[in-house]
Amino acid sequence: MKRVVSELVRRLNAEAVEETKVIPWSCPVPSFGDAARSTVATIGINPSNREFVDDGNRELAGRARRFHTLGSLGLKSWAEAEDPHYDEIASSCQRYFETNPYDRWFKELDFLISGTNFSYYSPLFSACHLDVVPFATSCKWGELTPEHRSRLFAISGDNLGRLVHDSPLQVLILNGSSVVAQFQSVSGTALSSVRQIGWELPRLKGRGVAGYAFHGTISTLAGVKLNRTVTVLGFNHNIQSSFGVTRGVKEAIRSWISK
Repeated sequence: MKRVVSELVRRLNAEAVEETKVIPWSCPVPSFGDAARSTVATIGINPSNREFVDDGNRELAGRARRFHTLGSLGLKSWAEAEDPHYDEIASSCQRYFETNPYDRWFKELDFLISGTNFSYYSPLFSACHLDVVPFATSCKWGELTPEHRSRLFAISGDNLGRLVHDSPLQVLILNGSSVVAQFQSVSGTALSSVRQIGWELPRLKGRGVAGYAFHGTISTLAGVKLNRTVTVLGFNHNIQSSFGVTRGVKEAIRSWISK
């Protein structure tokens, strides 16, 4: 993990990042939880700004802090970061679910994987969360320009592949159609898609939004050859963001994942 962190900090300090909406004083977040002891990982696009700021856009501090920043590490710029700083960042990532996790987001996903007997939380700590882009942005991903998104994907490079390669992960779970689309792009793998009865999101007028399940396997990710075959599962509804995700839909997705 330390090696991954040091490389990401170097990329965070690059001029290309300065021209994006990345929060400049926030550390990279290669993982939420310890990938080195996880069997299952959920996959997202990039860390929320809520991992670093409160509802008033003020930097989290004290017990509310989740990850390190330039200020918490006593640095003026990321160019000053050294081995002890990399260790502290890596530790905050690995111990994320032992400290102050963003439960409003992760409890929803933990419910979906709970049928597998794996969990982000104590006492198991057998699941983690990884993002395709490990840098938090000041606005939501959907509000970024296509140029900024492309630049961040290019900067992130092979980070996700390296993390999976160095871990015992056996199953990756993709949360939402945007994640599915981007994962297929970085992995070079087309996942099979099947419409699922019982996953439809109701609407007041007209037809509801159909639910689709995705499935496949990979042996290469982001240009990195893995040392095994990894199962990939996904669903088109973003559990936290899609309008009208009912308890019944969540239970149906949970049942499908556990099977």
